[in-house]
Amino acid sequence: MKIIQGQGVSKGIEQGTIYFYHRAAAQVEMRTGADEQEERSRLERAKERTAQQLSDMAEKAREEAGDEAAVLFETHAMFLEDEDYMGAMDELLAQGFNAEYAVDQAGQEFAAMLASMEDPYMQARAADIKDVTGRILNNLMGVVEGGIDSDVPVILAADDLAPSETIQLDKSKILAIATQKGSGNSHTAILARTMGIPAVCGLGEDFNEDFHGKQAYIVGETGQVILEPDEEILVSLKARHAKQEETRELMRSMVGQEDVTLDGKRVHVYCNIGSPEDMASVLANDGQGIGLFRSEFLYLASQDYPTEEEQFRAYKEVAAAMNGKRVIIRTLDIGADKQVDYFHLHKEENPAMGLRAIRICLNRPEVFRTQLRALYRASAYGKIAIMFPMIASVWEVKECRRACQRVMDELTAEGIPFNPDTEIGIMIETPAAVFIADELAQLVDFFSVGTNDLTQYTLACDRQCNDLGKFFDPHHPALLRALKMTADAAHAAGIWIGICGELGADLSLLPTFLAMGIDELSVTPTAVLPLRAAIRKSIAKTCTLELLNS
Repeated sequence: MKIIQGQGVSKGIEQGTIYFYHRAAAQVEMRTGADEQEERSRLERAKERTAQQLSDMAEKAREEAGDEAAVLFETHAMFLEDEDYMGAMDELLAQGFNAEYAVDQAGQEFAAMLASMEDPYMQARAADIKDVTGRILNNLMGVVEGGIDSDVPVILAADDLAPSETIQLDKSKILAIATQKGSGNSHTAILARTMGIPAVCGLGEDFNEDFHGKQAYIVGETGQVILEPDEEILVSLKARHAKQEETRELMRSMVGQEDVTLDGKRVHVYCNIGSPEDMASVLANDGQGIGLFRSEFLYLASQDYPTEEEQFRAYKEVAAAMNGKRVIIRTLDIGADKQVDYFHLHKEENPAMGLRAIRICLNRPEVFRTQLRALYRASAYGKIAIMFPMIASVWEVKECRRACQRVMDELTAEGIPFNPDTEIGIMIETPAAVFIADELAQLVDFFSVGTNDLTQYTLACDRQCNDLGKFFDPHHPALLRALKMTADAAHAAGIWIGICGELGADLSLLPTFLAMGIDELSVTPTAVLPLRAAIRKSIAKTCTLELLNS
C-alpha cells in the first residue's frame, strides 16, 4: 500500500485508473524536402478525423440545444471542402513543405483575408477558419481532443491545470482529479467542485507519471491518493463510498423543495458555472438561477478574441436554458492566473494586483463593447443580469454604466431587441469596495461578494499559494465584518446582496449569513441540495453574528 498526502479540495471518494494529462504538442515547425505523397496522406487522414469530430459535435449539439447550436459545427465542416482553403495547402505540399506547416500557413492566410473584409459576417468567419485549422493541426500532431485519450472515465492527474486547459477538458471522462501543485482556491479545485467529483491538490513530486495507468482511490476529505490499499483500508474505503452514495440519494429528495428557513426567510440558491456545458449539472441539481457565469471561458478557449456572435450564442443558450430565471453574467475577468496569449498583456511582478478584470475592459473599450453588445442582445431571450468584477472605485462603475448606455443606444438605432431594464451589479472583491459600499450601492441593482479574492486582498494571502495553509482563513473576523458592512450598505440602499465565492457553500457559516441578511448564495451546482437542506432546517431569527468577534 502507498499513500501520497496532499490537500483535499473537493469532497468525495472515487476509485479508478490514474491518467496523466496530455498537453498540446509543441508549436508548428517548418520542414522542407518532405515526401509529398506521404504528407498528402497524413493530411487526408487528419481531415477525415476532423470531419468526423465535427459531425459528432454537431449531433451532440443538436440533441442538447437544437438545430441552431449544431449549425456552427456544420459550417466548420464545410471549410474542409473549400477549394481555395484546401488548394493553398496543396500548393505548399507540392513545394515540399510538411503538412503541419501547410495547414498552419493556409489557415493564417485565409483568416487574415476574412478579417480584412468589410462585411461583419465574413469577418466573423475568420475565427471559424482558425478553429478548423487548429483541429486539423491537432489531428496531424497527435494532440488528444479534450486532453484524455481513454474510452472510460479516469482519475485525471497533472502537475497542475491552467484555466485554459480546464475549459477544454472532456469532463465526461473524469472521475476525480489529482495534481502535484495547486490549492483549494485554484481553478482546478473550482472545476472539481463544479463537477461534484473528488479532488486532491498539492501532492508534490512524489506523485508523478510513474503512476500513470495504476489503480488508486482519491479521498477528497483527507487529501489522499491511496494505491493498492491493504484489506483493512479497502473495507473502510468501500464503506465510506457506500455512505457517500446514501447521502447523495438523500440530497436528491431536496429536488423541487423551496429554499426557505423554518421561520420563512427565503434565500435564493443559485449556481456558479464556467461554460454552457455546466448547465446540465445546474438543472440536475435544481439550481434556481445562475449567480456567476464566468464569461472568460470564451476567451480562454479561443485562439483569438471571440466575436460578438460567438458570445451572443453562448449567453443566449444559458439564458434560454434557465427559462426566465436570473442569469448573472460576469464580464471578462482575465489577468492574474488567467492569462490569454492574444491579449499580449505585459508580464507583471504581481498580476493579481495588476491589470486584470474590469481594468482591462476599461482600457480596451472595443473588447468591452463587443461583450456588452452580445450580453444586451442575449437579454432579449431571458432574465440576464450583467456583473462587473474587481471594482474599487465609484468612477469605474460610472464608466461601466456609460459603456452600457452607449451599447443600448447603438442597438436601439439598429433595431436590435434587448431588455433596457437589464440589472447591473458589481462584485465586491476589494477592501476599497467594502469601504465605499454605501456610495457604490447608489449606482447598481445588486452586490455579489467574491469571497475568494476578497479573502486574498483582505488578508494579503495569495489564493493560489498552497503553502499559506492556515494563514488563508476565509473565516477570519476581518472578512466576516467586511461582509456585514457590505450587506448593511446594500440593504440601506434598497438593493440585494449575494455571495458568489466558494464561501457561499460553507455550511458552518450559513447561520452567520442568515443573521447578516444575505439574500442569495451562489455555489457550485453540486452544493445546491446540501445547502438547501441546511437552509430548510434553520431558523433565521435565532442566528447570531458571534463569529464576527471571535
